[in-house]
Amino acid sequence: MKNILVIGATGQIGSELTMKLRDIYGGSNVVCGYIPSAAPKGELLESGPAEIVDITDAKRIAEVVDTHKIDTIYNLAALLSAVAEAKPQLAWAIGVGGLFNTLEVAREKNCAVFTPSSIGSFGPDTPHVKTPQDTIQRPATIYGVTKVTGEMLSDYYARRFGVDTRSVRFPGLISYTTPPGGGTTDYAVDIYYSAVKGETFKCPLKPGTFMDMMYMPDALRAAVEIMEADPSRFIHRNSFNIASMSFDPEIIYNKIREYVPDFKMVYELDPLRQKIADSWPDSLDDTCARMEWDWKPEFDLDSMTRDMLVNLRKKFGIEVNEPQAR
Repeated sequence: MKNILVIGATGQIGSELTMKLRDIYGGSNVVCGYIPSAAPKGELLESGPAEIVDITDAKRIAEVVDTHKIDTIYNLAALLSAVAEAKPQLAWAIGVGGLFNTLEVAREKNCAVFTPSSIGSFGPDTPHVKTPQDTIQRPATIYGVTKVTGEMLSDYYARRFGVDTRSVRFPGLISYTTPPGGGTTDYAVDIYYSAVKGETFKCPLKPGTFMDMMYMPDALRAAVEIMEADPSRFIHRNSFNIASMSFDPEIIYNKIREYVPDFKMVYELDPLRQKIADSWPDSLDDTCARMEWDWKPEFDLDSMTRDMLVNLRKKFGIEVNEPQAR
């Protein structure tokens, strides 16, 4: 990768991934692609080039690719799961129509393309524990339907046109940098915010709702490493299971209480999010990613919890001491 365009660069993943890519490849070589309603600010705006890029506008994507001599596109434009259920037409236009535009530009301009998939690409008929790399998917949400379609479309462009498409299925992602924005797994971000602020957390999912989760630094590393990997080792392309940890609300709550003993949680269930979560895997088998490009996570629940608490306290101007389990 020499010149990179990140589409959706101000979103939940994009804002952090753009900065990581700039740290690795140089600020001037990574273009922050955004829509006017989500313009970049601060370091994201100041550390490198930024261009308006609406993924539904193929002509504009091509113009930016030409202007900056782009060889790699990170396509992160999407609606999050719960938001997509409220706006299914828009979710399809961005998730599938936008991907088609990106792949067509990549075919014409000889670009590699990374488009993340998700645990949401699986459905209620999928094996829920240690979900295999290759298995029935048939998701029950429009978010999942767009992700499965994206996987198949990306594989098609690789086979039919030789476009270098690559992807991972992200678990729920946990970060202290970007506020949660409407994803089913976002409770696992909200809970840390409540703990640091001294608030009682209102959990939207019931006890026993296990889902695969990952700390954002591991997710960003995966997005970089798969694009740098030797494709001659690939058996799969779109999309690899990657895994780090799996827990339910009680497990993460009790882990936080090891460091914040007075923290309280109550249950106020959200039927829509519960229905979505119940259709997703409890845990993923990421053997293929480990074998085909040496994937390995660095964070577990304990190390993530300590890091989240330290950094959120800094973010909110709260006195920071290294968390000690009690």
